[in-house]
Amino acid sequence: MREGETATARRGTMRLMSDGTRTHEGGDAATVPCAGCGKPTALCVCAALQPIATRVAVLILQHPQEQDRTLGTALIAHRQLTNSRLVVGLSWPSLAAALGRGVDARRWGVLYLGAASAGAGASGGAPLRAVAANGATLDDQAAVLAGLDGIILLDGSWSQAKALWWRNPWLLKLRRLVLTPPAASLYGALRREPRRDSASTIEAAAFAVAALQGEASLVPRILRPFALLLERYRSASPPERPRLDRRRRGR
Repeated sequence: MREGETATARRGTMRLMSDGTRTHEGGDAATVPCAGCGKPTALCVCAALQPIATRVAVLILQHPQEQDRTLGTALIAHRQLTNSRLVVGLSWPSLAAALGRGVDARRWGVLYLGAASAGAGASGGAPLRAVAANGATLDDQAAVLAGLDGIILLDGSWSQAKALWWRNPWLLKLRRLVLTPPAASLYGALRREPRRDSASTIEAAAFAVAALQGEASLVPRILRPFALLLERYRSASPPERPRLDRRRRGR
């Protein structure tokens, strides 16, 4: 949907704004999304949102059919990172169009949907690696990663992320980055992923930005609202059997 467009929700009317914020008119107070974090009022994480300024910019491209409003993290990642932008859609003519400003595309990277293959330039244990089109790890990783001004995350299911990838050919011109999360996703049993390296959007942003800036302390700070969201969700919900959630690094 575009800014100002409305859709009838289960309770009340939903309005989607340009920055990803959703507002509702009417409905159960406990389920109406918070204007700050976008979560149902009972799961509001605004108390844990502490905007963090980073050198590395983050652009989140969210598929318009992404449906996980309860546990999705794109909006809270955007709220938590001051140097970020969240846009909803299927395609944009260029990186500059998606960002809303001119940039040097050569200094941007995108989290790649594929996996990295072992190569001469591989560095064991590195959470973030730059790879070639064939998945081979590039040489001189330090110089390549240090030259990045920003990263792009694709938010949605695996099929939705692939759709975003192929509908935006300019992504192929950016540095391809492969993230190997240093820790298991905080989702735990709430999400059973098809790949072990799957992570939420906010986790991918935290690990990638921390790696690029050499500041491991950024990870727990960025993830604070996500941890609170899961804590409140688990406290409010009965145990559920994990479901296969065909997702990658975008939730």
